[in-house]
Amino acid sequence: MDVRIGIQNVAREVVIDSNEAPEAVAKTVSDALSAGGLLTLTDAKGRQVIIPTNTIGFVEVGSETARPVGFAQ
Repeated sequence: MDVRIGIQNVAREVVIDSNEAPEAVAKTVSDALSAGGLLTLTDAKGRQVIIPTNTIGFVEVGSETARPVGFAQ
């Protein structure tokens, strides 16, 4: 599942491939934003991404649906 994070005054989004459930990621983001400080997420390879919450513009938690491959009609 993809998590896209928009950072204020930065043109590119941070994209994280996570193995966590969407609800767990949403709760982690919500808790970090309400507490202030840092948002820490771990990607599918075990790397941690740490973002100051005061710089977050938006967070998009993707779904687990598979993307179609090829040309669909």
